[in-house]
Amino acid sequence: MLTLLAVTAGFFLLVTLLPMSYSQHYLVRSCDFVRLQVFYIASFIFVSSLFLLWLNSDTHYIYITLASVIIMVLQGKWIFPYTWLAKKEVQSASKNSEHSIRIMSANVLMSNHNSEQLITLVNQHKPDLLITLESDSWWEEKLSVLKKDYPYYIECPKDNRYGMHLYSKFKLLDAQICELIEDDIPSIHILFENDEGLKMQGHFIHPAPPSPTEEDSSRPRDSELIMVAKAVKNPTRPTIVAGDLNDVAWSRSTRLFMQISGFLDPRKGRGFYNTFHAGYFFMRWPLDHLFHSQGFKVKRIKRLAKYGSDHFALLTELSYENANQQSLEDKPDKLKQEEVAELTMSKADKRKVPRFENS
Repeated sequence: MLTLLAVTAGFFLLVTLLPMSYSQHYLVRSCDFVRLQVFYIASFIFVSSLFLLWLNSDTHYIYITLASVIIMVLQGKWIFPYTWLAKKEVQSASKNSEHSIRIMSANVLMSNHNSEQLITLVNQHKPDLLITLESDSWWEEKLSVLKKDYPYYIECPKDNRYGMHLYSKFKLLDAQICELIEDDIPSIHILFENDEGLKMQGHFIHPAPPSPTEEDSSRPRDSELIMVAKAVKNPTRPTIVAGDLNDVAWSRSTRLFMQISGFLDPRKGRGFYNTFHAGYFFMRWPLDHLFHSQGFKVKRIKRLAKYGSDHFALLTELSYENANQQSLEDKPDKLKQEEVAELTMSKADKRKVPRFENS
């Protein structure tokens, strides 16, 4: 038992320390995803080693206990902002206030053909904007029944798992489909007006993940996040960035996105809202995100029911009240510039991101 606990603690200490490097190799960056699971495992090791130390007084268990404490402290530092114990970054809207926008994002899983279940969720929750990811021509045909309620739509079907579709009840004033970093990996950018006449921007992205089957490095994903962050910094109107970022909320690259853009994460202080993997309750993390500029308050965040995909759909309801609030993410400009230089590709030009400045 001593050997087993020592080897396990050593392995997960390594998993904890590896992401502190700037390496963008998928094996290193994948350690960002499992912080919550590693925290739970370290807690189990901590309790087990203390119990065994009490049983036989073997001082080797003290070192295992200390290792597990180090793991819990380091992992806890990253995930704590997303627990109910942490300070909320976004103020809560009054229950009586009218919502300004309700957005539902759903990575449908291209091979999943349970379209009726997703359509049922849409009809049940009635989002103002629906953004689908991994949607191909088959999904486009099945979702066409929504057009009677969503008269404005943008269709970008692809058979490479990076198709995107957007359906809107609100009037679209301008829209562009862009390939910001990699060919055949699109993003959708819109200028729209809600029922109260409030003009808003939406940027919906789905960068490729670092993995052995996709990208060896997280550099393309990180570059796209930083590129969008620079483009939406100091927005002239209420702005939202959402989608499947193939990154977790607490990673260095996602936090850098928030530090550069000044955008807020309504999940902070409210919960993890783990949207992936829908099939394995013990291996879940927040891959689907929504960030917004500072004037919004949050009415509701909800992870919706399963519908056959490996992702849960995420519903976020916001109220624009010109709220006075600031990001809890802070870092000196010099450190941000150093991280940007380490993480981005040379072709990551913020000017490629539509800002609709003349609209």
